[in-house]
Amino acid sequence: MQLSRRALFATALFGAVSLAAPAFAADPDNTMIITLKSGDVTIALRPDLAPKHVAQIKKLVREGAYDHVAFHRVISGFMAQTGDVKYGNTKKGYNAKLAGTGGSDLPDLPAEFSKEPYVRGTVGMARSQNPNSANSQFFIMFAPAPSLEGDYTVVGNVESGMELVDMIKKGNPGQNGAVTDPDSMIKVRIASDAAK
Repeated sequence: MQLSRRALFATALFGAVSLAAPAFAADPDNTMIITLKSGDVTIALRPDLAPKHVAQIKKLVREGAYDHVAFHRVISGFMAQTGDVKYGNTKKGYNAKLAGTGGSDLPDLPAEFSKEPYVRGTVGMARSQNPNSANSQFFIMFAPAPSLEGDYTVVGNVESGMELVDMIKKGNPGQNGAVTDPDSMIKVRIASDAAK
């Protein structure tokens, strides 16, 4: 029996959706909107999983700290990392050698690990080998990565615009995904603020 084009498309769509993060329909105060050169990515923040991390992200967003910050490490089939507000700002002197080593002036955060799966669209906090070293950097998953579960704090899930995340300039695989002339977050805002 052959599937119609519509049925085949629906099957493919269902398969693709099942690999993505579930929808959470966050309230506007916990919805982060990242404007990329190709459009807006909407992220449902998860204070239910990581209240301290989400509070720090929202504080940085409201200060404008994430505006013009580069995706300094992007690994095809894995993740896109951004959020180095100290060395990663493309309008205030992007430092390719140091991008990814900085954070913000806010204190590092104690780990808020959970059993939440790392699937396509999951947003997690970057950190050093110290579990309590997350600060401002985060990453968005292109694909599932069960090896990260329970070891990196989940702070959100992409609600819309994942196809735009897929378009972020990829880095050099031989240099751990370091990106030359990287794409950046043009503007980052919290939905409830944008409505004011």
